[in-house]
Amino acid sequence: MGVYDFTAKTIRGDEIGLDKYEGSVLLVVNTASKCGFTPQYAELQKLYERYKDRGLVVLGFPCNQFGAQEPGSNEEIHTFCQLNYGVTFPLFDKIDVNGPERHPLFAYLTEQAPFEGFDPESPRGGRLTSMLEREGKLAGNDIKWNFTKFLVDRKGNVVGRFESPVEPADIAPAVEALL
Repeated sequence: MGVYDFTAKTIRGDEIGLDKYEGSVLLVVNTASKCGFTPQYAELQKLYERYKDRGLVVLGFPCNQFGAQEPGSNEEIHTFCQLNYGVTFPLFDKIDVNGPERHPLFAYLTEQAPFEGFDPESPRGGRLTSMLEREGKLAGNDIKWNFTKFLVDRKGNVVGRFESPVEPADIAPAVEALL
């Protein structure tokens, strides 16, 4: 089993196989429109534009499981991303990334790239650690917050997990190494 064995609905409702992206480097991200990390959409778009001709594809999966920060419909999400951040990378149907209804792709991603903690030197990482500890949600490999990013090589292997506070620009060297 690998990333290319999964299917997902696009934000427009079309079911596609992720094998469509076979041979590309993928950055799979759970996103939200009303989060402190939402400006990462702009950085993700820049990363996509910079490397798409060399084989990078960013895949955005909206999710409303963290602070109800993605309340809109697929159409509202799509419009928001285009108008506010000029997003042209593929967006998918709003999904769950944790729990009994989580999308199988995210079950696979979190199994392949376990949670290793937040950077203690990062102010946002420190705040997330404190908040999740208080809520009893820091243990385990589940997605911890919006904008968790998974890097997948051209063969479909998950090679990295970057937590919410990690800026997309900071992932560029890892992306370049795979292109």
